[in-house]
Amino acid sequence: MMARILIVEDTPGNMLLTSIMLESDGHTLYCAERARAGIAIAAEQQPDLILMDVQMPELDGIAAVAILKADPRTQAIPVVALTAYVMKGDRERMLAAGFDGYIEKPIDYDSFMAEVARILGTARHV
Repeated sequence: MMARILIVEDTPGNMLLTSIMLESDGHTLYCAERARAGIAIAAEQQPDLILMDVQMPELDGIAAVAILKADPRTQAIPVVALTAYVMKGDRERMLAAGFDGYIEKPIDYDSFMAEVARILGTARHV
């Protein structure tokens, strides 16, 4: 299933990596380097999925997901945390903050694509 996916990521290498993986799978992408820009794009474009970096300057991903989930225009869009927070309890903390999924950095291709497919409600055949 092709989907429209918004990537909010401030690290150019991570943005490039996730973009290449998702574009090669046929998805249409929107990209933002800051959370406020990502929130604006989400409200305007209504993507099927948002991949949100957690650690960003100005406004972090946890604050951004709270804004997205409080806005009627964006509250139904699934938001997945892209994070280097991989200690015990971090996954639960991200889900409790409002994220619909959790992807660890560094990104592993198979688990990344499987989580994207799970959130989008499709099965990925490897």
